[in-house]
Amino acid sequence: MIDDSADPAAMLSVALEEARKGYAEGGVPVGAALFGPDGTLLGRGRNRRVQDGDPSVHGETAAFRAAGRQRTYRGTTMVTTLSPCWYCGGLIRQFGITGLVVGESRTFTGQHEWLARHGVHVVVLDDPECVALMRAFIAERPGLWYEDIGQDS
Repeated sequence: MIDDSADPAAMLSVALEEARKGYAEGGVPVGAALFGPDGTLLGRGRNRRVQDGDPSVHGETAAFRAAGRQRTYRGTTMVTTLSPCWYCGGLIRQFGITGLVVGESRTFTGQHEWLARHGVHVVVLDDPECVALMRAFIAERPGLWYEDIGQDS
């Protein structure tokens, strides 16, 4: 996790910018960013499942890939606009990312609690803009939303 002087809301703004871009592109509006232990932005990305026709491009995986290879992920923090799914939660656990900032978990209660039980420092911000963005998307494109979370509508 980044040091205590870091501002989770400021870090979330990077992920939120990515989510807005995804929404404008007609995709699922989930953005993410990976920060180093000192607060340095390592990588950022957004869910591009629709845009790229690739179901593996979630916001967290895009940010992780953009960060490139790191010697260790200990001390890094993944920031995401929406609570991570099992796939992205597994990525966080697999690579030892030690911090997670979640914009919101109202529209989708992902695996942030599971990650916390396994030693990841989790902060849920319950950000109103993240909630509004996801609710607007779900209302406009429910079929795509259910496809994204792997459920029948």
